[in-house]
Order: sequence, then structure tokens, then C-alpha cells
Amino acid sequence: MAVVGNGGALTAAPAWRTGGAPVYAAILALGALLWWLSADHPALMPAWAPWEFSPTVYLATALALFWFGRGLAPMPAEERPSVWRQAAFVCGVGLVYAVLQTRYEYWALHMFFLHRIQHIVMHHIGPFLIALGAAGGTVRYGMPAWLRRWTAARPTIAVMRVVQQPLVAAFLFVGLVFFWLIPPIHFRAMLDWRLYDLVNWSMVVDGILFWWLVLDPRPSPPARISYGTRAALSFGVMFPQIALGAIIAFSPRDLYPYYDLCGRLFPSIGALADQHIGGLIIWIPPAMMSVIGMLVVIGALQRHEDATIATSQEGAALAELAKRWTGR
Repeated sequence: MAVVGNGGALTAAPAWRTGGAPVYAAILALGALLWWLSADHPALMPAWAPWEFSPTVYLATALALFWFGRGLAPMPAEERPSVWRQAAFVCGVGLVYAVLQTRYEYWALHMFFLHRIQHIVMHHIGPFLIALGAAGGTVRYGMPAWLRRWTAARPTIAVMRVVQQPLVAAFLFVGLVFFWLIPPIHFRAMLDWRLYDLVNWSMVVDGILFWWLVLDPRPSPPARISYGTRAALSFGVMFPQIALGAIIAFSPRDLYPYYDLCGRLFPSIGALADQHIGGLIIWIPPAMMSVIGMLVVIGALQRHEDATIATSQEGAALAELAKRWTGR
């Protein structure tokens, strides 16, 4: 067990802080096995296994879940996220992993509408569930000490303050979707694996940052923005995405020839039909997520107001009781 200094005194570090080496070794060993199988024996890989193994996606997923479990175990019951929030976090991480590291990734590379479903999961549904899990503190609690210090460093905090300014957050959330769907940029990104990885990471990270800002259950402060601003953000980003989806859904020409070039998974679905379905996916599910997000924010506001009223009533009752006892 490691020994650490605390104000000059030497104290033993908790076992849960120092016993992670076997788990890290197991994560690396499993990653090496998946990499070898996907590279040299792809025919042996089932549909739920990686189509093309990504070390970064694998490590981000495995470490996030490990740190979440590691941070959850020693937390006091009153600070621990509820069971449904824990389930939301795990489901969100699992969904993002599923569309990036299973056979679905291959399907998404060969049909525009399947690619749009992949991005809805990466940018909306998965990050929404991760943010709803309110697990940031739990994951940070399970991280190594050096990484926790990095997350609390001034440069990191400064960057977070910028990207989570309401207008900046809304611009990035909508702007990245628009940018990667510009036809020439989309064509290039789908052919260049470096740009393809950048597309995926930008969608996931930006989605988490945006929904984390909107779905923060706490009042402001300590939350960055008020409940009203959060509801307005969730509602406001809906309309540009509706407009983009409508433009693509009603376009009379094929905007994304990449899928014809690489061969469509379903030859019976032509280019325009594929594109029109994809446009509807850009249009409808994000709008639904925005409405759900706004309802979650309103629910959090209502609970905060109820708690405030209850606290005020309790305080008034205690004051009245004190008057009776003191006669003042």
C-alpha cells in the first residue's frame, strides 16, 4: 500500500486508490487481443466486436467505465448518483462504443442514413445519457491523482469556461454538424481516416460538453448557467438542425456521392432515397432530443423550487418554535 504525505504526516493511501494496476493490465491485454484479432483474423470477429479496432475509442470507453466504478465504490451513499443515473451513464457510454466499435461502423460507412443514425447516437443520445448520469464527479474521483490534478488545472478550467459559454456552446453544437455535412468536406472526411477520426471525436466530445452544460441538475451557482438559459439552449439548437435536415431531405440531387463510390449496403435503396431518409433523421430525432432536454431542465427547476420552498417552510417553523421557547 502506498504511503503519501499529508501536511507533513505520512498516511496510507486507500487501497481503492492504489490497487488499479491489475485492472489496467487487463484492459491493455484485452485491447491488444482485440487489435490482433481485428487486424489478422477479422473473419473470426462477431458482429458486436470491433470492425476496425480503435485504441483511442477502446481506451476511452474502458477507462471511463473503470474510473466510474472505482470512484463509485467508496463514495458516501448521500453523494452517490442514484441507480437510474448510474444506468444512464453506463448506457450512454455503451451506445457510443456500439456505433464506433462494432460491425455497425462498417454499415454506417456504406449508407448515408445509417451514418446519420451513428451521428445521432454519438452527438445526441449517447452524450445526453452520459450527461444525465451526472457522473463527472464520480469518474474524476476514480481517476489517478495526476489526471485529477490536470482536470483542475487553470488552463483546463479556462478552456471549459470558453467552450461552455452559452453562445459558443450552441454555435459549436450546431456548427460542427453543419460543417461535417458540407458535401466536399464530408466526401474528404469519409476517405481520409485521420479526418474520419476527427469527425467522430468532435461529435462525441462536443455532444458531452453541450449536454453536460444543459442537463446539469444543480442551480446556478454552482452550475455555469441558469435553468432558463439551459432550457433556451436546448430549445434553440433545434431549429437550425430542422432546417439542415429539411434541406437535405428535399434536395433533388445527390449531395453525397461517396456512398455510391464505396458501394451501398442496400442496393435497393437509391442515392436520393438514402439521402432523403438521412435528412429526416437529421430533422426529427435531434428535435425530439431538444424537447426532452428542455423538459428535463424544467423538471430540475421544479425540484429546486420545491426544495427551496420546503427549506423556507422548515426555517419558518423553526423560527416560530424558537419564539415559543424564548418568548421573543
